[in-house]
Amino acid sequence: MIQVVHTIKEVREAVRQWRKEGLTVGLVPTMGYLHEGHKSLVDRAVKDNDRVVVSVFVNPMQFGPTEDLAQYPRDLAADTRLCEAAGAHLIFNPEPEEMYDEGFCSFVDMNGPTAELCGKSRPIHFRGVCTVVSKLFNIVMPDKAYFGQKDAQQLSVIRRMVKDLNFPIEIVPCPIVREADGLAKSSRNTYLNPQERQAALVLSRAVNLGRQCVENGERDTHKVVEAMKACIEQEPLARIDYVEAVDFQNIQKVDVVKGETLFAMAVYIGKTRLIDNFIVNI
Repeated sequence: MIQVVHTIKEVREAVRQWRKEGLTVGLVPTMGYLHEGHKSLVDRAVKDNDRVVVSVFVNPMQFGPTEDLAQYPRDLAADTRLCEAAGAHLIFNPEPEEMYDEGFCSFVDMNGPTAELCGKSRPIHFRGVCTVVSKLFNIVMPDKAYFGQKDAQQLSVIRRMVKDLNFPIEIVPCPIVREADGLAKSSRNTYLNPQERQAALVLSRAVNLGRQCVENGERDTHKVVEAMKACIEQEPLARIDYVEAVDFQNIQKVDVVKGETLFAMAVYIGKTRLIDNFIVNI
């Protein structure tokens, strides 16, 4: 039976015992309200490790003052059922006060890879991500940690942080999981009304169009991006935050499709901000 704990001390005690037994440990960091995309991360972690910790923590540090912290969906009971069915062993579900006690004033920040894409419209976001993930790494001390490609910039940022700060952890990327109609699975999809849910399919259509352009031989990233934008702009309920092409390793804009190129977008459908992307390696 899966164990749900709420304190750092409990996590460390569990991991300490596993280490005494010579067991490997995997970590899946999440903000909860888990769906099939999260489950794919847990499935991979269970396959790779003897023991798996899933963190369920809506991190206030990565939300801006006008963002949806209070409204962000939460359902620990459902999260527990999903994690248990997938074979995870422990859920770490701390209160904000457990992670950030009174007087907290230390942060992990980064230049470069956090400046583009989501970093432009959410300037404090990645400082919050890097800080909380660093804390989770120090609390759990896993052998491997699992992140989804849907948050591709986050994946690249975490890889860089691990390299720069010498965390002895392997970062394992996992592919995007989509609904049957192509929409990338996201906890924020629950904000969409039926009309918006249908309109949101424009993101996956733009992804498919962009990928097809590259597969047909287009190497000018600006032409691919413009085709994707034109596709999105045909949807009246869609408002583009960004559509960009960047080097996946350093999240800097590129003019030519070469090496690992990330085509990423953030699009508002009504009031809901959704992201999607694809990566090509040439």
